[in-house]
Amino acid sequence: MSGQSITDRIAAAQHSMTGSAISKAVCKATTHEVSGPKKKHLDYLIYCTNEMNVNVPQLADTLFERTTNSSWVVVFKALITTHHIMMYGNERFIQYLASRNTLFNLNNFLDKGALQGYDMSTFIRRYSRYLNEKALSYRLVAVDFTKMKRGIDGVMRTMNTEKLIKTLPIIQNQLDALLDFQANPNELTNGVINAAFMLLFKDSIRLFAAYNEGVINLLEKYFDMKKNQCKDALDIYKKFLYRMTKLSEFLKVAEQVGIDQGDIPDLTQAPSSLLEALEQHLASLEGKKTKELSADNRANTLSNAVSSLSNTGMSFSFSSSRMDEKEKQQALEEEQARLQALKNQRLKEMSMQTPSASPSTQSMGSANNHTVGMDLFTNTTSPPSTNSMPNLNSDLFDLHPAFVPAVQSTPISTASSAWGGYDALGDLLKPTVTVHTQAPVMAPHTGSKLLASDLDSSLANLVGNLQFGGTPGKKSYMQWTQPGEKKLTGGTNWQSKTMSSTTAWSPAPLPPAAMPPAAMPVPHIAPAPMAFPMTTPQVPVYGMVPPQLGQMGGVPVMTQQPMLYNQPVLRPTNPFTPIPGAQMQFM
Repeated sequence: MSGQSITDRIAAAQHSMTGSAISKAVCKATTHEVSGPKKKHLDYLIYCTNEMNVNVPQLADTLFERTTNSSWVVVFKALITTHHIMMYGNERFIQYLASRNTLFNLNNFLDKGALQGYDMSTFIRRYSRYLNEKALSYRLVAVDFTKMKRGIDGVMRTMNTEKLIKTLPIIQNQLDALLDFQANPNELTNGVINAAFMLLFKDSIRLFAAYNEGVINLLEKYFDMKKNQCKDALDIYKKFLYRMTKLSEFLKVAEQVGIDQGDIPDLTQAPSSLLEALEQHLASLEGKKTKELSADNRANTLSNAVSSLSNTGMSFSFSSSRMDEKEKQQALEEEQARLQALKNQRLKEMSMQTPSASPSTQSMGSANNHTVGMDLFTNTTSPPSTNSMPNLNSDLFDLHPAFVPAVQSTPISTASSAWGGYDALGDLLKPTVTVHTQAPVMAPHTGSKLLASDLDSSLANLVGNLQFGGTPGKKSYMQWTQPGEKKLTGGTNWQSKTMSSTTAWSPAPLPPAAMPPAAMPVPHIAPAPMAFPMTTPQVPVYGMVPPQLGQMGGVPVMTQQPMLYNQPVLRPTNPFTPIPGAQMQFM
């Protein structure tokens, strides 16, 4: 069985759809592929344990769920992933595992459907027992023995006698579970079990280093202990010697499977005379008649034993430090390789995004950016401009067939191009563009008439002209007052005090009518707008829009005005009765 199975791909796709990145990473780390979990998935899970918003129980439960699989590959890789996170992840993970009543219940696991199912199932059962014992040790002492401080001022070297006697058996149980893995070199035949053995090897180095320091502290306090304490200490030391022998066998297997010789520590046992001295001291405390060593001989024996164990501890500490440095260096090299790969990929993408332009593209680009412009009406050229205006002839406006830009323009004889050019007063003229609309356009000369065939289009043009009026100050604009006449105007509520001389702009002259002091506009339906002579002098009245607001693009237009009724000074009793002589005016 090799490679990811269809089940693995489907499971990963399901987690991708649900948005569970942690579950997807666990699924990727525990595929049916007969190889150790990939480092990128393990690194991501370790990163997740350091994030405070990550649900650590959910991560652990997902791993537990993977151990219920029937395939030995998936179960073994789930145990390896759990062990890796316990070693390198945040302490919250192992704290949660220690808080559970049960962890892995794989004592009866057996995979009968695979070629290596029987052999690998045995190691799965042993491996799960060690992980359970590792979590139990943390529950009892609230510390991971593989991560505690070591050295002369370490935790185990400074621990008091009572606590030391209680702690050392816990380390013994965990080390027993580790050494019970008992894998021979011939049984380490695939990447899965090799990955598990490598993690166990690292744990064995750090765990025995703490164990060794605790025993050194125990021996230094032995001859000052009480009888019961001496009895327990002697039993601990005897078990320590036995586990040292089993550990040496474990390290020989590690050496045979290809682990660097420099990473394997040297074991130096204490002289056998120390054990005799410890037994004689306990016998003397129990009242038995034995030949007890003199104080000098006992001190020399103890000193030699402590020196030997100290050398062993230094060797284990050096081996552990060297492995840590190698792991850091390897991680640094992998990170640099990853960054270099990303850099190369980015450079490749940038080179693909900027290919050499074709001749047609270059000509179009130069025409748009570096060449002179051309007037859309006169076909004359103009100097280049840096203004960024939209090109109405580009494909952007052709994406929707129904879009027709309604732009009104007027040919300007004084301009030499669509951009450069000034009028008689020195004002910069607006750019001229091609007319793409069939809507009625106002004539450029005075006295032009609105096209009344389409009332809606005319009203829309009038509203547009009202909103986008021109700027006063040009010769073609209407004047607010007649020559020589001064009027006080201002505010939106301004109204004329006298209306007797006002005439209406209509096809036929209307007789003047008396106006009340405040003319009240009434709702009406406005007729189609009509043209009026632009040269006619005007008197501003209430409701008139300034003439500069009635032009757009140099074309004078008449804005829609409210209709007012001229009424007599004396209002009738019934305001809704017809008023004789009332006339309508358009202002």
